Parts: sequence; structure tokens; C-alpha cells
Amino acid sequence: MALISTIRKNSALIVVLIALGLLGFIIQDMMGGQNSIFGSMQPSIGKINGQKVDLNEFNRTESILYAGSSGDIYARRSALWDYFVEKALIDQEGEKLGLGVSKNELNDLQFGPEPSPIIMQRFMDQTTGQLNREQLNSLKQQITSNTMTATARSYWAIQEQEIIKDRIQTKLVNMVSKGMYMPSWAAEMSQKESATMMELVYTRIPFDAIDNAEVSVSDEDYASYLKENPGLFKFQEEARKIGLVTFEVKPTKADSLAQRKKIAGLIADWKNAPNDTIFVEQNLGTIDGAYVKREALLQNADSIFNLPLGGIFGPYVEGNAYRAVKLLDRKIVPDSVKSRHILIRPDATTPLAVAKARIDSIKGEIEKGTATFEAMAARFGQDGTSLSGGDLGYSGPGGMVKPYDDLIFYQAEQGKLYTVETQFGMHLVEVTGKRITSNSSGVRVAYLSEVIKPSKETETKRFEEAQRFLNANNKDVEGMLAAAKKIKGVAQETSPAVNANEFFVGSLGAGQTSREIVRWAFGAAKGEVAPDIYTFTDPTEFYTNKYVIAGVKTIFKPGNATVDQVKEDIETVVINRKKGELIVDKIKGKGVEAAAAQYSAKVDTLRNIRFNQSFLPNNVGSEPRFNAYAFKLKQGQTSKAFAGNNGVYVVNAFNVSTPTASADVNQLKTTLAGSARAQVATRFMPAFRKMAKISDNRSKYF
Repeated sequence: MALISTIRKNSALIVVLIALGLLGFIIQDMMGGQNSIFGSMQPSIGKINGQKVDLNEFNRTESILYAGSSGDIYARRSALWDYFVEKALIDQEGEKLGLGVSKNELNDLQFGPEPSPIIMQRFMDQTTGQLNREQLNSLKQQITSNTMTATARSYWAIQEQEIIKDRIQTKLVNMVSKGMYMPSWAAEMSQKESATMMELVYTRIPFDAIDNAEVSVSDEDYASYLKENPGLFKFQEEARKIGLVTFEVKPTKADSLAQRKKIAGLIADWKNAPNDTIFVEQNLGTIDGAYVKREALLQNADSIFNLPLGGIFGPYVEGNAYRAVKLLDRKIVPDSVKSRHILIRPDATTPLAVAKARIDSIKGEIEKGTATFEAMAARFGQDGTSLSGGDLGYSGPGGMVKPYDDLIFYQAEQGKLYTVETQFGMHLVEVTGKRITSNSSGVRVAYLSEVIKPSKETETKRFEEAQRFLNANNKDVEGMLAAAKKIKGVAQETSPAVNANEFFVGSLGAGQTSREIVRWAFGAAKGEVAPDIYTFTDPTEFYTNKYVIAGVKTIFKPGNATVDQVKEDIETVVINRKKGELIVDKIKGKGVEAAAAQYSAKVDTLRNIRFNQSFLPNNVGSEPRFNAYAFKLKQGQTSKAFAGNNGVYVVNAFNVSTPTASADVNQLKTTLAGSARAQVATRFMPAFRKMAKISDNRSKYF
């Protein structure tokens, strides 16, 4: 009763509190979620010229296009982001110029006589290299009759957008290409550059002819180099260089011995196994239907070929594993086999079970004599051989996909019919001829293998070493890298600059763990060392193969880098510049022979060299300054000493062939313009993206 009395006395206050609580829920609903009062609050992963890229749409598109994909998730997301960016830019530009794709044009690009390159690529018959019209027409029928599955409809809708984007982009590229013009003076200059031929004698004095101690390099030298090469270290977005210390996990001698013993311990049971297939499968080995010739065996060919039937050789090391091999059978292997087939491909309207039943039915009709192979191939075959009775001609071992190859070479008897499933579908197969010219035998073998890899104890011990190192060197990345240099068997490196969306880090490569390092680095300060050790796994055998400690070495803000940020990157080239200046000064005024003699350098010759050659023979390589100095020379003249990319050169032009003017400048202009237009397709989109204002926030979500 006292409680009720208290509530009655404070009823007004309680009403206010309840009202405030309800208002809080309302405000929370208004402010949050995807239906906020502040317009569309859909999560965005970026903007392209102000146009948002919706996270939900991005994820939905990824799930549809890459359903069941086992590829690198970050690589495919990067490719999908590029598609979203390009599509937005193409749509925006197309709208400005009034470019689009009509319904009739889109239908023609999907099902017409000259379909989109996207259709050509995705619906190509892998056997013939031609468009699979039957499959395409089947899908068209499903679209028309509204019988396409929901998943297929979603995929097709995205594909239509890809086709539209590709078509508008092609129109834009064509507009740019058509507008290109080659002036007469440029054509004449190009003709002169390509037709002037020179024969040169030269010497190259390498930079290491001067010891590093002979030159001194100042901050002004570094600053001067950056000023002369402003584009080398200009960042469009924030970037990081990451210091990495790697503890590789390698198998010990004890690990290797244990794995050898494991293989050796199976041999006695394998010799007496009643069924080799079951025994090999139970012990995760491999057994193959193929018969291999002596030259196809990678190792111990003589030992294996000399085994009796049922004999075992091993353990021995092959690659990164211990192996034991058992000889199961021996026979003469044909050098080539002639065959014919009838192929039925499974698709949305013809599941694999239906294709198998259809092939069995065709086989029965031919075996009963009520139909011929040729007639059935012409009626039911779904590849380019259907018009020639299914004939595939002669093929050597490995000339067909493996299930088909194994059948015709090692199992099928000539003249009998067989069925086999491959990646292309169901085949009805007949061997029509065999050629045995070398009369060499092949052997059928089975293998037991045990990969030589670290044990769990070895992994744990290595992790403890990495943890002790981190505990002792977790204050600063520079100290961490310096300490790693003093430890044998521990690698240290600094990654190239990475952006916030990167998933590839230095020698660590791409993947989930590399992405985790980048995500950490973009939330850390310069010099900071990550508190956790990153674990990398062997992609094939799935054991831990390295432990990595990371730290932020450098932070680049958008714009040009400073000397302090890139000094270690340009140190070698700046030192070489100073060495080049010193060498040039020491051989000033000397000819080729005298300059070479002073530094015991080689004198060499280049013949038939053109100015527009970007790469020169005789190990000269890419040397733009070499071309520039050489082609200023008249016949008999010697250049002054000059520094290039790979050393200091002195060049003499002992023969110069001067071209005559082109008889047909118009034809030359047409040719050069055509060459320039051919480059538009590849250069168009990078240039287009460079001019766009792109905000990329993927790193917040992935």
C-alpha cells in the first residue's frame, strides 16, 4: 500500500519519464537504420564524382557474380570496385553526351548476330572456340517464357548492366579515336626517327668502378633528385610503408624423420593389401588410370620400371614430400589414338542426369543397329564435330581432357562404345584407330605421400621465439628492424607503400592476413609496432609457415613525399648520380678507347640502331640519355661523357644512314594515326579515372 501511495504522489513525474523513454526510442529509430529522416542513410563505400556506391548493392552484386567462387576475395572485390567506378564514370559521361543503349540494341547485343564481347566470352564453346548458340537460345527462351530461376534472373540483370556499360564505353572510345589527327610535321619527324640508322662504338663505365666512400651525398642532393622527378613519389591518397619481421617456420630434421617413418611404416601393409585402390584412398595417396612412359616419370624412373608387378619403391624424396610408389600394371601404350564422340552438354534445361540418360539411349540405339554413329552425331552432337560424324582424329597422350584421354588410351577397345563424363559434359566414345610406332611400354602406378612440413611442436617453438622478440622490441619499428638484422634465420623488410584498401604486402603476398596487417597499419601511428603476431598459412598444405611482426615505418599524406620519407628508396640512385658526376669529370675530353682504358672497361659496338628504340642490345637496355646523346652526333663525332641509368658512357658514331623524305606523307599519317587510335581503348579509362573525383571508403568495411 505504501508503494501505491508513493506512485500516486509522483504520478506526474512518472508520466514525464515514460514520455521521455518513448521519445528516445522514436529518435533512435529516426536517426539510425537505413530509413533515417536525414534522407537515404544507406551505408556507402565511396563516391564517384559525388555519386554514392551503396554497400548493400556492392555486396549483393558480389554474391551474385561470384557465387561459389574460391578465388581471392580481396582480388575480386578490387575488380568489382573497378567495375562500379568505371560504370559510374561511363554512365555520367554518356548522359552528358546523350549516349545510351536502346532496348532493341540491348537485345541485339545479347542475342543478335554480333553479340557483345561479354556474351562472346561467357557463352563460348570451349571445344570449338565459337559462340554456343544453343545455350544462348535456351536462355533467351527462359527469359521470354519467364521460367528462368530467380538466381539466374539476378545474374542476367547484372550482366545486362555490364553489356550497357561496355557498349557506351565503346562509343566513347570510338568518338575519341575518330577525333585524333596526325599533323604532317609529326609524321615526318616519326619517319626520320625510325629511318635514321646508326652504327656506334661505345664504352660503359659502371658506377661501381667508384667506391661509395669516394662520394659524399647531402640532403640537397636528395632534394634535387626529388625536384627533378616529382612524379616518382606523388601520392593521390594516404599511404603507409610497413616494416616486417618474418620468422619462417621450417621442418626440423626430427620432423622430416618422423614423416619418413610414417611412409616407411605403411609399406609392409601395402604389399599385402587385398585392394590397392581402397588402401591408397584410406591413406590419402593417389592412384591413376593412366599408364606413364619412362620419360614421363620425374624421378627414379629406372627403379620404378624395373619393379615386379606389385613391387614397391621408397621412401624417397620428390619435391617437398616423401613418397613410396607401387607398380600396379605394365602394358604397351599407343603413341596416338583416333576417336570419335557425341557430346551432350548439361545446362539449365538439361541437367547432368538427363544428359547421361540421353547418351545411354543413343548408345543403345547404335549397338542395336537401328542407328549409325554418324547419324546420331549429326542429330544430337553439341560441338563442332557433329557435322563430321563426331570425328576427333588422332591425338597423342594428354591431347584430350584427362577422363577422355584415360579412356581412349588405357581402357577402351577399338570398335566398342563407351560413355565418359568430362568438364564439357557427357560423351559417347568410340576408338576407331590406334598407332603404335615406338612399341614402348607404360606403367600404372600408385603413390603414398607425406609432405615434409613442420610439426606442431616446431610451430609452437617458433611462435615462442617470435613472441620473445616482440616483447623485447615492441617500442619502435626502426629498433625492431635493426634488431632483426642481427638474428640468423629472421628476415626483415620494408614493404612498398600501400593504400588503405590494399591486400598485398611486400613478399607476404595477398590474402586475409596481409589485409589484416594493412587494416591495423591505417589505425596506427608512425613507428608503432603491432601488439599481435600475424600467422600465415601454407596455401596448399595448410600448416603455419611464418609468423610476422609488423610496424608502421612511414606515413605518406596525399601529395609529394619528403626527402626523409623516401631517402632509403632513392639512396642508391642518388649515390650513383654523384659517382656519375665524378667519373664524367675524370674522363672529360677523352674518346671511347681512352675512357675505357682508364677504368679497364669494355669497348663494344651497336649496329643498326634507331632513335625510337626503347631497348638497346648488348646489355645496354633502357637508356633514354644514350639515345639522346648518340643521335645528336654526326658521322665520325664522339660524344662527351654522360651518365645514364646503368653507368657513364662515351659514344662514337662511325656510320650514320640519313633517310630520304617519305614519298607519301598522307599514307604515313594514316598509318601513324591508326597506331595511335589503337591505343585509345587501353588508355581511355585510366585517363578518365585520373580526372575523376573518387572517394574510396572500402577499408571501413572490408
